[in-house]
Amino acid sequence: MATDNPVESLQEEATCPVCLEYFKDPVTIDCGHNFCRACIAQCWEGSNTDVSCPQCRETVQQGNLRPNRKLANVVEMVKLLSLQAAKGAGEERVCGEHQETLKLFCEEDQTSVCVVCHLSRAHRAHTVVPIEEAAQEYKEKLQGALGPLRKELEEALALMSAEEKKTTEWQGKVQNRREMIAGEFNKLHTLLREEEQLLLQSLEEEERETLQRLRENVIKLSQQSSSLQQLFTEIEEKCQQSVVELLKDVKSTLSRSENVKLQEPEAVSTDLKNVYKISLDMREALQRFGVDVTLDSDTANPELVLSEDRKRVRHGDKCQDVPNNPERFDPCVCVLGTEGFAGGRRYWEVEVGDKPDWTLGVCRESVSRKGKVTGTPGNGYWVVGLRDGGYQALTSPATPLPVSVRPSWVGIFLDYEAGEVSFYNVTDRSHLFTFTDTFSGNLRPFFCPGVNAWGTNAAPLIICPVPAQAGGNLGP
Repeated sequence: MATDNPVESLQEEATCPVCLEYFKDPVTIDCGHNFCRACIAQCWEGSNTDVSCPQCRETVQQGNLRPNRKLANVVEMVKLLSLQAAKGAGEERVCGEHQETLKLFCEEDQTSVCVVCHLSRAHRAHTVVPIEEAAQEYKEKLQGALGPLRKELEEALALMSAEEKKTTEWQGKVQNRREMIAGEFNKLHTLLREEEQLLLQSLEEEERETLQRLRENVIKLSQQSSSLQQLFTEIEEKCQQSVVELLKDVKSTLSRSENVKLQEPEAVSTDLKNVYKISLDMREALQRFGVDVTLDSDTANPELVLSEDRKRVRHGDKCQDVPNNPERFDPCVCVLGTEGFAGGRRYWEVEVGDKPDWTLGVCRESVSRKGKVTGTPGNGYWVVGLRDGGYQALTSPATPLPVSVRPSWVGIFLDYEAGEVSFYNVTDRSHLFTFTDTFSGNLRPFFCPGVNAWGTNAAPLIICPVPAQAGGNLGP
């Protein structure tokens, strides 16, 4: 209960509601009330479930105790003020030296004195006032100090709460980054394991083919050696025969020996055909799934200009004379890739250069092409883009993407069965974002070069060439 005495009010604020003594190692619980750490631990002792605040009875989490260092400092200040107030209030109302009533207060020495003390040499030149008058004056000063002190306390508690909130948010960011790193490396490990199996299968096939050819050569040479050995033995025996026997069919024997010609084996290279390179670079691992993407002119907004090879798209200056077919985007300046993917893994890269506005990704083939396009997963779009100077994944709401190096090329990796669409900054080979969902039906590459904006965004989006090592296990 509040009193008119400011010191008593401060003492109440610095008193634990359990032990009714000054706080010792004060802690704050979820509802905002403060207790001695030992007091609240004793109150909750033996309870394994959620507990309640001894003061307001609100259910709180038992282990969520936050040290209140600001309140601990305030307690020390209250203790000091209490001692000074007690001294100023004249609880010892008799002068210990002169046994006179302490009726005066010495301003210079800040102590209560009697009339004899005031007349003595020690206090004669000092300013003294009646003790009650001094007490009233300092009471008013203490009351004046109470308001700012309470404000400081409230500010300290607010700052502590803000810091705790920042701590929670920071830990959340770290956890998200930890999960992203683990996910990307898990994906890389999976790709490398699959690459290992493909390389070993290719090596096994090369080994089998080469060994077969070498063995065929050995068989042919063995057959020739057997024939030569037989002819050699026959001539050797002929030389040992009598004159008549030797001359018998000798011409035929000589003819056969003269016509012998060794057939050399087919040249079989024992050099490995392929150079097997193992890389821990995610881009090189993903390029094995590279697919040749082209733009579908039948889906292009009338204001978009496509190159003849359908690898570039930009926003033009005027509307082109094209059929208003149902699959064409209008009015949104978008275009789809010709290819549709209903399974497997696909990877392609798009050059965005220095364009200030663009959107890339995949969408369901069944999305509506007419009217306003809201590019979120709920509407069948898994896309990222650059808008108003900020990179973002178009989730609902949008997710800002921290980008340290501006991407000039963006890689898109679709893993249909895993339900993932991942985006990469090819410029610094970093991961941008991964959508996780469940896919059904055909998905198609999505491109939006953004409006021309009076020439500030006139550059095209360019689909990059498929690398030579692409075309691995693409799936269905």
